[in-house]
Amino acid sequence: MNRSNPAPSGRSKGGADFLQLDPSEAPAGGLADWLTDRLRAAIANGQLPVGTRLPSTRTLAADLGISRGVVTESYQRLTEDGHISGQRRRGTTVVGAVPLADSSTGRSRLLTRPRPPGTPGRAAEIAATSCRSVPDVEIFDDLRAAPARVDLTPGVPDLAAFPRTAWLRAERAVLTDLETTAFGYGDPAGAPALRRAVAGWLARYRGIAADPEDLIIVAGVAQAIAIVAQLLDRHGIHEIAVEDPGSLGSRQHLQNWGVRTPPVPVDDRGLQVDVLRKSEAAVVMTTPAHHFPTGVVLDGERRRELVQWAGDGGLIIEDDYDAEHRYDRPPVPALRAMLPEQVFYLGSVSKLLAPALRIGWMLAPPQYKEEVVGRKRLADLGNAVLPQLTLAQLMESGELERQLRLLRRRHRTRRDAMVAAIRTHLPTATIHGAAAGLHLTITFDEGDDVALAAAALEAGVKCHPLSWHCQLPHAPGLVLGYAARTPTEIADAIATIAKVR
Repeated sequence: MNRSNPAPSGRSKGGADFLQLDPSEAPAGGLADWLTDRLRAAIANGQLPVGTRLPSTRTLAADLGISRGVVTESYQRLTEDGHISGQRRRGTTVVGAVPLADSSTGRSRLLTRPRPPGTPGRAAEIAATSCRSVPDVEIFDDLRAAPARVDLTPGVPDLAAFPRTAWLRAERAVLTDLETTAFGYGDPAGAPALRRAVAGWLARYRGIAADPEDLIIVAGVAQAIAIVAQLLDRHGIHEIAVEDPGSLGSRQHLQNWGVRTPPVPVDDRGLQVDVLRKSEAAVVMTTPAHHFPTGVVLDGERRRELVQWAGDGGLIIEDDYDAEHRYDRPPVPALRAMLPEQVFYLGSVSKLLAPALRIGWMLAPPQYKEEVVGRKRLADLGNAVLPQLTLAQLMESGELERQLRLLRRRHRTRRDAMVAAIRTHLPTATIHGAAAGLHLTITFDEGDDVALAAAALEAGVKCHPLSWHCQLPHAPGLVLGYAARTPTEIADAIATIAKVR
C-alpha cells in the first residue's frame, strides 16, 4: 500500500493483489467511481481480457477493506455497460471489451490509423458513392470494414450477450445422445427436431399454428428471399413491390435475382395498401410487425385491407425479422397466422442470438412448399445439422426464452439511453419506432442525411442515412441501432452526431 497517501478519515485501509487496487487512491465519496474506472481501464488495456473471472463482491470488498455495496455497485455499472456478466455458477466474468482510446483525441485507436496524404477517408468514399446513385451491393461490407469508435449500425444484435455457456451445454447434450447416422446428410427441409422446436416457438410468440412438416430451415432470411425470388420468377412473376422506406439489403437481394422492386409508401399507419392495389403488383414484401426502418406497426384497418388484397389473389412475403423484441406495446400476431394460404413467412435467430449461426426458417403457401424444399436441396443440401440440433435443444430447454427476457431488459435500458440522448443533443429530431426492435429512426426537417452519416463516421460513429432505404422522396434522417452498444457509448455517439450536424 502507498503509505504516503493515507486513506481518508473514516475509511479503513486495505488493498488487493488483484490489479494492485488501493482504495486510498480514491477521492473522498468517490469509491464506486474509482473502482469502476479502474476495472474499465483494466478491461480496455487487456489486463482483464474477455473470459476473465472477477473476484466475488464479498472477496474483493474484504481485500480492499471497503463496503461490499461499493463493489456491487461498480459491478452493476459494468454489467449495464455490457463489459461484465454475472452467472450463478461461473461467477462474474468479462464479456465485452472496452475500445482503447487515443490519449490526445479520445478517439478509438482504429480511427487514428494513418492513410496517405490526399487520400479520402473511407467515410468520404462511402458518402460519395451513395450520393451519386443508389448504394451498390458492397456498401454494407464497406461500412462494416470502416473503423469507428461506436457502431450504431441497425440490425446488429448484442453479440456480447450470446449465451456461450448455454450453447456449449446444449451442444454437449446433443453430441452425447446423437446417433452415428445423424452425421450424414440431413433432410434438406431441416432437422425434424428443430422444425418441431420452431413450430412451438412460433405458436408461443407469433400466434402461428404451423405443422413442423411445413417448416423449411434456411440459412437466414437472405437465403429465403433468394429462394422465393427464384421460385416466383419461374412462375412468371418478375416484380415484387416493397415498402418505402424499406430495407435496402432486402431490395438488393431481390434485385440480384432480376426482380423489379416498385416502391409502395409507408406512413404512420404502415403500408399504404390502396397504393399497392393501384400498382397492380401481384406480390409485396413487408415487415408488418415492426416496419424497417421506421418501426411503425401495421394498424388494424391496414391489416384488414392487406388481407383482402391477398384474398383477391395477391401474395405476401412477411419478413418477421425482430418481432420478439418489444418493450412498450402488446404483441402483434404475424400475418401468416391470419392468411397461411397466401403468405411466405420468413424469420431467423440472427437478431435474437447471432447472424453468424445462419439459421432461419420459412413457411411457404401450401402450393409452393415442395418447390421451395426442392430449391433448398439444390442450393446446399440443407443447413448444417449440428447447429440445428443445438438450437433445438436451447429452444426446448427454455434457454432461448431466458435469453429473450435478458435481452429485452438490456435493450430497453439502451433504448431509453438513446432516446434521452437524442432529446438532449438533437431536440429538433423526430423519433420513430422506439417501442420495439433493435434500432430507432430519427428524421429532420431538412438536411443531407448521407453527408451527416459520413461526417459522423469520420468522427467515429457508424449509422445509416435514412435515404439509403428510400426510393421515393422522404425526410432526411438516420437509422440508429442501439442493441450492441452500452448506454455510455450511446450517449457519446449521439453527442458526436449533434456536433457534426
